[in-house]
Amino acid sequence: QVQLVESGGGLVQGGGSLRLSCAASRSIFSIDAMGWYRQAPGKQRELVAAITRGGSTNYADSVKGRFTISRDNAKNTVDLQMNSLKPEDTAVYYCNARVVSFGSYDYWGQGTQVTVSS
Repeated sequence: QVQLVESGGGLVQGGGSLRLSCAASRSIFSIDAMGWYRQAPGKQRELVAAITRGGSTNYADSVKGRFTISRDNAKNTVDLQMNSLKPEDTAVYYCNARVVSFGSYDYWGQGTQVTVSS
């Protein structure tokens, strides 16, 4: 089990930046992958960025070159640096932890709202 708490959301003008942080309740060293998802009103939740235990990263095409995911195993945090924000980035952003052990288990944070004005 792992509890996740997001922070750093808010309102920003288009072209601006925000940094989201996800704090885990236990060591993330052994967590196979951590990521950020988002869900806009009326849309399905989608992957934004993910980072594996080994440090490999994966980004949605829509955020490549603008967003950067990082993990700090010492602090048990995963951050998402978001630059050049666009109104279409507006959504609730969720932190995810995936543990693979005799199956795959997903843990979610409560979400943090990001609103980008035009």
